[in-house]
Amino acid sequence: MEKLRLRTVLGNHPHVQAAKRGELGSDLFDLDFTEFTPTNAAFKSMVREQAFDVCEMAIVTYLMARAYGKPLVLLPAAMVGRFQHGHALCRADRGALAPADLEGKRVGIRSFTTTTGAWMRGILANDHGVNLDSINWVTFEDPHVAEYVDRTERAPKGSSIIQMLRDGELDAVLGETSNDPALKPLFADPAAEAARWYARHGVVPVNHLVVVTTRLATSRPDVVRSLYDLLKRSKAEAGPPGVPDMVPFGVEANRKALELMIDYCAQQALIPRRVTVDELFDDTTRDLN
Repeated sequence: MEKLRLRTVLGNHPHVQAAKRGELGSDLFDLDFTEFTPTNAAFKSMVREQAFDVCEMAIVTYLMARAYGKPLVLLPAAMVGRFQHGHALCRADRGALAPADLEGKRVGIRSFTTTTGAWMRGILANDHGVNLDSINWVTFEDPHVAEYVDRTERAPKGSSIIQMLRDGELDAVLGETSNDPALKPLFADPAAEAARWYARHGVVPVNHLVVVTTRLATSRPDVVRSLYDLLKRSKAEAGPPGVPDMVPFGVEANRKALELMIDYCAQQALIPRRVTVDELFDDTTRDLN
Protein backbone atom coordinates (compact mmCIF):
# COMPACT_ATOMS: atom_id res chain seq x y z
CA MET A 1 0.00 0.00 0.00
CA GLU A 2 1.28 3.45 -0.92
CA LYS A 3 2.76 5.45 1.93
CA LEU A 4 0.56 8.43 2.79
CA ARG A 5 1.76 12.00 3.05
CA LEU A 6 -0.18 13.73 5.82
CA ARG A 7 -0.58 17.51 5.74
CA THR A 8 0.23 18.39 9.34
CA VAL A 9 0.23 21.41 11.66
CA LEU A 10 1.86 21.06 15.08
CA GLY A 11 3.47 23.78 17.15
CA ASN A 12 7.17 23.75 17.96
CA HIS A 13 6.75 22.08 21.33
CA PRO A 14 9.67 20.22 22.90
CA HIS A 15 7.80 16.92 22.97
CA VAL A 16 7.12 16.89 19.21
CA GLN A 17 10.61 17.86 18.07
CA ALA A 18 11.78 14.30 17.37
CA ALA A 19 8.80 13.83 15.05
CA LYS A 20 9.19 17.23 13.40
CA ARG A 21 12.89 16.72 12.76
CA GLY A 22 12.19 13.34 11.15
CA GLU A 23 14.20 11.44 13.75
CA LEU A 24 11.15 9.25 14.29
CA GLY A 25 8.82 8.06 11.59
CA SER A 26 6.28 5.51 10.43
CA ASP A 27 6.21 2.90 7.70
CA LEU A 28 2.66 4.00 6.87
CA PHE A 29 3.00 7.76 6.38
CA ASP A 30 5.21 10.81 6.27
CA LEU A 31 4.31 14.09 7.95
CA ASP A 32 4.30 17.13 5.66
CA PHE A 33 4.48 20.05 8.10
CA THR A 34 3.06 23.51 7.50
CA GLU A 35 4.17 26.12 10.02
CA PHE A 36 1.82 28.72 11.51
CA THR A 37 2.81 31.43 13.97
CA PRO A 38 0.92 31.41 16.21
CA THR A 39 -0.28 27.84 15.79
CA ASN A 40 -3.89 28.85 16.47
CA ALA A 41 -3.89 30.65 13.11
CA ALA A 42 -4.43 27.21 11.54
CA PHE A 43 -7.49 26.29 13.58
CA LYS A 44 -10.07 28.22 11.53
CA SER A 45 -9.14 26.60 8.22
CA MET A 46 -9.01 23.16 9.83
CA VAL A 47 -12.50 23.58 11.29
CA ARG A 48 -14.07 25.23 8.27
CA GLU A 49 -12.29 23.46 5.40
CA GLN A 50 -10.43 20.47 6.89
CA ALA A 51 -7.36 22.01 5.27
CA PHE A 52 -5.00 19.50 6.88
CA ASP A 53 -5.03 15.81 7.69
CA VAL A 54 -3.58 16.33 11.17
CA CYS A 55 -3.77 19.53 13.19
CA GLU A 56 -3.14 20.78 16.68
CA MET A 57 -6.36 22.27 18.00
CA ALA A 58 -7.62 24.04 21.10
CA ILE A 59 -10.02 21.81 23.00
CA VAL A 60 -12.81 24.40 23.08
CA THR A 61 -12.54 24.80 19.31
CA TYR A 62 -12.86 21.03 18.95
CA LEU A 63 -15.84 20.81 21.32
CA MET A 64 -17.63 23.54 19.38
CA ALA A 65 -16.67 22.03 16.01
CA ARG A 66 -18.04 18.68 17.13
CA ALA A 67 -21.28 20.32 18.28
CA TYR A 68 -21.75 21.70 14.75
CA GLY A 69 -20.98 18.41 13.06
CA LYS A 70 -17.53 19.14 11.69
CA PRO A 71 -15.81 15.98 10.38
CA LEU A 72 -12.95 15.88 12.88
CA VAL A 73 -11.81 13.25 15.36
CA LEU A 74 -9.87 13.91 18.56
CA LEU A 75 -6.61 12.22 19.49
CA PRO A 76 -5.84 12.15 23.26
CA ALA A 77 -2.42 13.70 22.68
CA ALA A 78 -1.94 16.98 24.53
CA MET A 79 0.20 19.61 22.85
CA VAL A 80 -0.24 22.48 25.34
CA GLY A 81 -1.26 22.44 28.98
CA ARG A 82 -0.80 25.18 31.55
CA PHE A 83 -2.25 26.58 34.72
CA GLN A 84 -4.32 29.58 33.76
CA HIS A 85 -4.24 31.91 36.76
CA GLY A 86 -1.28 33.92 35.44
CA HIS A 87 -3.15 34.76 32.22
CA ALA A 88 -5.35 37.52 33.62
CA LEU A 89 -4.27 41.14 33.92
CA CYS A 90 -5.48 44.43 35.34
CA ARG A 91 -3.93 47.87 35.81
CA ALA A 92 -1.33 48.21 38.56
CA ASP A 93 -2.75 51.57 39.67
CA ARG A 94 -6.18 50.11 40.41
CA GLY A 95 -5.22 48.66 43.78
CA ALA A 96 -6.50 45.23 44.75
CA LEU A 97 -9.06 43.90 42.27
CA ALA A 98 -10.69 40.71 43.52
CA PRO A 99 -12.35 38.35 41.02
CA ALA A 100 -15.79 39.37 42.28
CA ASP A 101 -14.92 42.99 41.46
CA LEU A 102 -15.06 42.09 37.76
CA GLU A 103 -18.84 42.05 37.92
CA GLY A 104 -20.16 45.09 36.08
CA LYS A 105 -16.76 45.73 34.51
CA ARG A 106 -15.40 45.64 30.95
CA VAL A 107 -13.16 42.61 30.44
CA GLY A 108 -11.25 42.03 27.23
CA ILE A 109 -10.45 38.68 25.63
CA ARG A 110 -9.02 37.88 22.20
CA SER A 111 -12.06 35.79 21.30
CA PHE A 112 -14.87 34.68 23.59
CA THR A 113 -14.27 31.10 22.46
CA THR A 114 -10.57 30.78 23.33
CA THR A 115 -9.71 27.85 25.55
CA THR A 116 -7.77 29.98 28.04
CA GLY A 117 -10.81 32.24 28.25
CA ALA A 118 -13.11 29.29 28.91
CA TRP A 119 -10.79 27.95 31.60
CA MET A 120 -10.50 31.36 33.26
CA ARG A 121 -14.24 32.04 33.16
CA GLY A 122 -14.88 28.59 34.61
CA ILE A 123 -12.43 29.29 37.41
CA LEU A 124 -13.95 32.70 38.11
CA ALA A 125 -17.51 31.35 38.16
CA ASN A 126 -17.02 28.04 39.96
CA ASP A 127 -14.16 28.81 42.34
CA HIS A 128 -14.81 32.49 43.04
CA GLY A 129 -18.57 32.85 42.58
CA VAL A 130 -18.36 35.45 39.80
CA ASN A 131 -21.55 36.06 37.82
CA LEU A 132 -20.19 35.87 34.27
CA ASP A 133 -23.37 37.35 32.79
CA SER A 134 -22.76 40.58 34.71
CA ILE A 135 -19.47 41.22 32.88
CA ASN A 136 -19.31 43.25 29.67
CA TRP A 137 -17.08 41.06 27.48
CA VAL A 138 -15.09 42.87 24.78
CA THR A 139 -13.59 40.69 22.02
CA PHE A 140 -11.17 41.22 19.17
CA GLU A 141 -11.51 38.18 16.87
CA ASP A 142 -14.22 35.97 15.38
CA PRO A 143 -14.71 32.41 16.64
CA HIS A 144 -13.04 29.64 14.65
CA VAL A 145 -16.43 27.93 14.29
CA ALA A 146 -18.48 30.12 11.94
CA GLU A 147 -21.87 28.84 13.15
CA TYR A 148 -21.37 30.13 16.69
CA VAL A 149 -23.16 33.46 17.23
CA ASP A 150 -20.89 35.79 19.22
CA ARG A 151 -22.97 38.37 21.09
CA THR A 152 -20.06 40.10 22.84
CA GLU A 153 -19.05 43.70 22.22
CA ARG A 154 -16.47 43.93 19.46
CA ALA A 155 -13.46 46.17 20.07
CA PRO A 156 -12.77 48.84 17.43
CA LYS A 157 -11.03 47.41 14.39
CA GLY A 158 -7.24 47.55 14.70
CA SER A 159 -7.28 48.12 18.46
CA SER A 160 -4.89 46.34 20.82
CA ILE A 161 -6.19 44.48 23.86
CA ILE A 162 -3.16 45.43 25.98
CA GLN A 163 -3.28 49.08 24.89
CA MET A 164 -6.98 49.29 25.71
CA LEU A 165 -6.20 47.96 29.19
CA ARG A 166 -3.38 50.48 29.62
CA ASP A 167 -5.68 53.29 28.49
CA GLY A 168 -8.39 52.30 30.94
CA GLU A 169 -10.85 51.30 28.23
CA LEU A 170 -10.85 47.82 29.77
CA ASP A 171 -10.82 46.98 33.46
CA ALA A 172 -9.13 43.60 33.01
CA VAL A 173 -8.16 41.15 30.28
CA LEU A 174 -8.06 37.35 30.15
CA GLY A 175 -5.66 35.19 28.18
CA GLU A 176 -2.80 37.69 28.22
CA THR A 177 0.52 38.19 29.99
CA SER A 178 2.72 41.29 30.05
CA ASN A 179 5.95 42.61 31.58
CA ASP A 180 4.61 46.16 31.49
CA PRO A 181 4.99 47.64 35.03
CA ALA A 182 1.72 49.50 34.47
CA LEU A 183 -0.07 46.12 34.50
CA LYS A 184 -0.26 43.35 37.07
CA PRO A 185 -1.79 39.87 37.37
CA LEU A 186 -5.41 39.78 38.50
CA PHE A 187 -4.39 37.18 41.09
CA ALA A 188 -1.72 38.58 43.41
CA ASP A 189 0.17 35.26 43.51
CA PRO A 190 -0.87 33.30 40.40
CA ALA A 191 1.42 30.33 41.13
CA ALA A 192 0.05 29.88 44.66
CA GLU A 193 -3.51 30.29 43.38
CA ALA A 194 -2.86 27.67 40.69
CA ALA A 195 -1.38 25.27 43.27
CA ARG A 196 -4.47 25.61 45.45
CA TRP A 197 -6.71 25.06 42.42
CA TYR A 198 -4.79 21.92 41.42
CA ALA A 199 -4.94 20.57 44.96
CA ARG A 200 -8.72 21.08 44.90
CA HIS A 201 -9.45 19.70 41.43
CA GLY A 202 -6.52 17.45 40.51
CA VAL A 203 -6.82 18.60 36.89
CA VAL A 204 -4.14 19.71 34.43
CA PRO A 205 -5.82 22.46 32.36
CA VAL A 206 -5.09 21.17 28.87
CA ASN A 207 -5.40 23.78 26.11
CA HIS A 208 -4.43 22.04 22.86
CA LEU A 209 -4.69 18.45 21.67
CA VAL A 210 -4.55 16.94 18.16
CA VAL A 211 -7.33 16.24 15.68
CA VAL A 212 -7.45 14.31 12.42
CA THR A 213 -10.09 14.40 9.71
CA THR A 214 -12.93 11.92 9.96
CA ARG A 215 -12.04 10.85 6.44
CA LEU A 216 -8.57 9.76 7.56
CA ALA A 217 -9.85 8.11 10.75
CA THR A 218 -12.49 6.19 8.84
CA SER A 219 -10.42 5.16 5.84
CA ARG A 220 -7.10 4.46 7.58
CA PRO A 221 -7.53 3.70 11.28
CA ASP A 222 -4.14 1.97 11.15
CA VAL A 223 -2.53 5.28 10.16
CA VAL A 224 -4.27 7.14 12.98
CA ARG A 225 -3.08 4.60 15.54
CA SER A 226 0.44 4.80 14.11
CA LEU A 227 0.31 8.60 14.27
CA TYR A 228 -0.60 8.48 17.95
CA ASP A 229 2.21 6.02 18.57
CA LEU A 230 4.66 8.33 16.77
CA LEU A 231 3.61 11.32 18.87
CA LYS A 232 3.88 9.23 22.01
CA ARG A 233 7.40 8.08 21.08
CA SER A 234 8.35 11.67 20.30
CA LYS A 235 7.19 12.72 23.75
CA ALA A 236 9.28 9.93 25.31
CA GLU A 237 12.33 11.20 23.40
CA ALA A 238 11.91 14.58 25.11
CA GLY A 239 12.55 13.00 28.51
CA PRO A 240 10.40 12.24 31.53
CA PRO A 241 7.45 14.58 32.08
CA GLY A 242 7.27 16.77 35.12
CA VAL A 243 4.82 16.36 37.98
CA PRO A 244 2.09 16.93 37.11
CA ASP A 245 2.48 15.99 33.44
CA MET A 246 1.32 19.13 31.62
CA VAL A 247 0.91 17.38 28.27
CA PRO A 248 -0.82 14.11 29.16
CA PHE A 249 -1.38 11.38 26.57
CA GLY A 250 -4.23 8.89 26.61
CA VAL A 251 -7.97 9.09 27.11
CA GLU A 252 -7.80 8.29 30.81
CA ALA A 253 -4.95 10.72 31.46
CA ASN A 254 -7.02 13.52 29.87
CA ARG A 255 -10.45 12.45 31.15
CA LYS A 256 -10.74 14.73 34.19
CA ALA A 257 -9.59 17.80 32.26
CA LEU A 258 -11.98 17.04 29.41
CA GLU A 259 -14.89 16.47 31.80
CA LEU A 260 -14.26 19.79 33.50
CA MET A 261 -13.91 21.67 30.23
CA ILE A 262 -17.13 20.11 28.92
CA ASP A 263 -18.86 21.39 32.07
CA TYR A 264 -17.40 24.86 31.63
CA CYS A 265 -18.36 25.01 27.94
CA ALA A 266 -21.93 23.97 28.70
CA GLN A 267 -22.16 26.53 31.52
CA GLN A 268 -20.90 29.25 29.19
CA ALA A 269 -23.21 28.23 26.30
CA LEU A 270 -20.26 27.50 24.04
CA ILE A 271 -21.81 24.08 23.32
CA PRO A 272 -25.55 23.28 23.38
CA ARG A 273 -25.33 20.33 25.78
CA ARG A 274 -22.94 18.34 27.91
CA VAL A 275 -21.38 15.36 26.19
CA THR A 276 -19.42 12.48 27.64
CA VAL A 277 -15.68 12.25 27.19
CA ASP A 278 -16.07 9.02 25.23
CA GLU A 279 -18.27 10.83 22.69
CA LEU A 280 -15.29 13.00 21.74
CA PHE A 281 -13.46 10.03 20.25
CA ASP A 282 -14.26 7.40 17.62
CA ASP A 283 -13.75 3.64 17.58
CA THR A 284 -10.12 4.13 16.58
CA THR A 285 -9.11 6.74 19.17
CA ARG A 286 -11.36 5.89 22.14
CA ASP A 287 -9.02 3.22 23.48
CA LEU A 288 -5.74 5.07 23.02
CA ASN A 289 -3.74 5.31 26.23
